[in-house]
Amino acid sequence: MIKDLIKKMLKLSPIPLSKNHKYDLLTRKIISNLPTSSNCIDVGCYKGEILDLMKNAAPQGQHFGIEPIPNQFDFLIRKYSQMANCSIINIAASNTKGVSEFNYVISNPSYSGLLKRDYDKPNEIDTKIKVKTDLLDNVIPKNIKIDLIKIDVEGAELLVLEGAINLIKKNKPVVIFEHGIGASNHYGATPTKLFDFFAKLSMKVSMLDKYLSNKKSLTREEFKKQYHDRLNYYFIAHK
Repeated sequence: MIKDLIKKMLKLSPIPLSKNHKYDLLTRKIISNLPTSSNCIDVGCYKGEILDLMKNAAPQGQHFGIEPIPNQFDFLIRKYSQMANCSIINIAASNTKGVSEFNYVISNPSYSGLLKRDYDKPNEIDTKIKVKTDLLDNVIPKNIKIDLIKIDVEGAELLVLEGAINLIKKNKPVVIFEHGIGASNHYGATPTKLFDFFAKLSMKVSMLDKYLSNKKSLTREEFKKQYHDRLNYYFIAHK
């Protein structure tokens, strides 16, 4: 409880105290700039912290939280039960529909994913569960224009994107995504594959802070350097 309270207090600081905290602050800024009627998707919803930002910034929009872990899904259903503009979907977003083995990290659920990723601490406790998988192209209503997608799925971001290619091609939403060594490499995802996915849709990849200040987007080689040199692991794709 004390640890959670300290984390909450740190998140309120306007000064970045860590790389993760910096990404949180920049993500909050990007979402706060959305028009009030924007529609958003939070892939890897977990406790709904980003979904809260989405619904508060865009109260007239429709928002979707994607969460595969059963107890987290149940928590989110209770949390958003009285909010008509928030829908919680119990799947792992991917590029195939079906049932898949899922690595559930009991000691640190935020590390959970379709495949086991590297852990920062050696004593994490995990187990295998079964979850439903589906494409965002299947589960998001086609009559809703999506304006922003946040993807935090511990390395499976390319699978999510491949399953949302029609949605992204049609709507050209802003996509905030994690892509870093220790997670993405377990899925065979590379910065070249991510960059080319967006390039084929006439979209660019930028650093979060550069996007906010309208600075130049990354080239493929610059994006690769960010990844391989572990300089940053949160990025934004945009028109």
